[in-house]
Amino acid sequence: MPADDQVTSLTGVDPSARYGGVTFATTHWSVVLEAQGESPAAQEALEKLCRTYWRPIYGFLRRQGFRPEEAEDITQGFFAQLLERRKFSALRKEKGRLRSFLLGGLKYFLADEQRRVMAIKRGEGQRLIPLEDFRADDRLEMEPADPVTAEMIYERRWALTVLEQVLERLKNEYRMAGNAALFDSLKQLLPDEPGSPSQAEIAAQLGMTENALRQAFYRFRQRYQSLLREEIAHTVATPGDIEDELRHLIAVLEA
Repeated sequence: MPADDQVTSLTGVDPSARYGGVTFATTHWSVVLEAQGESPAAQEALEKLCRTYWRPIYGFLRRQGFRPEEAEDITQGFFAQLLERRKFSALRKEKGRLRSFLLGGLKYFLADEQRRVMAIKRGEGQRLIPLEDFRADDRLEMEPADPVTAEMIYERRWALTVLEQVLERLKNEYRMAGNAALFDSLKQLLPDEPGSPSQAEIAAQLGMTENALRQAFYRFRQRYQSLLREEIAHTVATPGDIEDELRHLIAVLEA
């Protein structure tokens, strides 16, 4: 499959296409950077970002050789420090991108703590960022069983987390409109995998004409693309960074 087709099938995005502007003033990361963590709004935005993007941090730590419990504790300790306003300014902004900021901050945190037991220990104190829905398959997925670097694991887990957030938002929109079944069917058309049903098969299942299904899938893809750009906007400092971050995400998925 050509590279662009592969990317389109994985992300629903045509790499050669450009889309309309994204409302940027209230994105989570821009709020954090503008206030430097010194306002309730910035603190709330940062907490939301931590809850969303903890898995790349955990995956990086597992590749570094930390046991699952240690990696969880370090993840908690890192976010606990990040959420302390007096220490926020000590971490680097790394080109204004949340993805780079968190990885750079984590490396700084590990070096500063000399990989000692974190202040928040398992079973003690307040766990400020609940690692929600941490399932056994998450642990298995992140076990250090292949020869990729910690940075590669971090980047791929980051990209997949972005896509997971986009699909969840899109699913909620369809569900609120009473179209949950339509979402489940159209989602099957995103990946180009052997065994995936054809548009004709899905149209028959839904009692739609093929033309109606094509139009529904077109709208699905358009909204998916829009939400993907919105999600990326939440993790960069300026609107000009969105295109670069989108290209980076596509490159990671291609790899």
